[in-house]
Amino acid sequence: MASAVIRRFSAFKSDLTMPLTYLQRRFISCGPKVLFQNNLPQAGFFPPDEGVMLPPGLFKNKVAFITGGGTGLGKGMTTTLSTLGAKCVIASRKLDVLKQTAEEISSQTGNEVHAVQCDVRDPSSVKACIDELINVAGLPDVVINNAAGNFIAPSEKLSANAWKTITDIVLNGTAYVTLEVGKRLIKAEKGAAFLAITTIYAETGSGFVVPSASAKAGVEALCKSLAAEWGRYGMRFNIIQPGPIKTKGAFSRLDPMGTFEKSLISRIPTGRLGTPGEIANLAAYLCSDYASWVSGAVIRMDGGEYVSIAGEFNLLKKVTNEQWSMMEAMIRKTKES
Repeated sequence: MASAVIRRFSAFKSDLTMPLTYLQRRFISCGPKVLFQNNLPQAGFFPPDEGVMLPPGLFKNKVAFITGGGTGLGKGMTTTLSTLGAKCVIASRKLDVLKQTAEEISSQTGNEVHAVQCDVRDPSSVKACIDELINVAGLPDVVINNAAGNFIAPSEKLSANAWKTITDIVLNGTAYVTLEVGKRLIKAEKGAAFLAITTIYAETGSGFVVPSASAKAGVEALCKSLAAEWGRYGMRFNIIQPGPIKTKGAFSRLDPMGTFEKSLISRIPTGRLGTPGEIANLAAYLCSDYASWVSGAVIRMDGGEYVSIAGEFNLLKKVTNEQWSMMEAMIRKTKES
């Protein structure tokens, strides 16, 4: 009996080392409206709802400034804030993309969206951008630091320039924008809600994205520090750590072969990837007056991925009822010996 159990359990363990395609065939079911058609069965319990959850007009007469607002999560957050009445100003290096996004969102929501070119790595560019922001819309009530850069690489292959490229965008860019806007808000005696978009591995670290992990951790320290220091000036600072969300820019650099995405879903307890609209709803809440007592918070939104990969024994969810029965019998014998 014991030898049979050991053989069966050894076979189970070997399943975990088989190629991804084998695991997908064995453990991942298909659905008609999912990315790569491979959501886990439990995803049916957790359907995404990207409808705007806050009341219409909540951000009327408020100005929102979003870096990296032309694409991906930035575009999603801008769309939601504009839908709720905000006058949005989006910034990034690619002015043509920004203008296209601004026109698209404005025609959809009926509210003004302004495009301002900015290279967050350059303090003088940031200063000029904030000058233009104030000129076209006024001092912001909402500031979302979303501009980011990332790529996968073995750390031993990183050059000094590669390290600088990512940390300049993510950490230095966030600091330049935050300090430039913050100083002007203090002078004008005006409060604002700041939000930074980081990642779950800012908390744990991660191999192969070391510049990003380091820079994102720095962003979180910056925001928590300013939440403590600048609350007296009427400013709040919060952070969202998104789990895996499919956006064109991020996945093209982090999953160029299109294979990593398929493995992500198998470790997410809710059985699917997140959506930009879901992040946008949380972002809008954190930047709204409904969250006026929320500051210095780091909110993880990842479908349970963090806790799934953190638990040492979480792989046991693959054990079948039959295998559990056999293991329980082995454990009882061990207790009796």
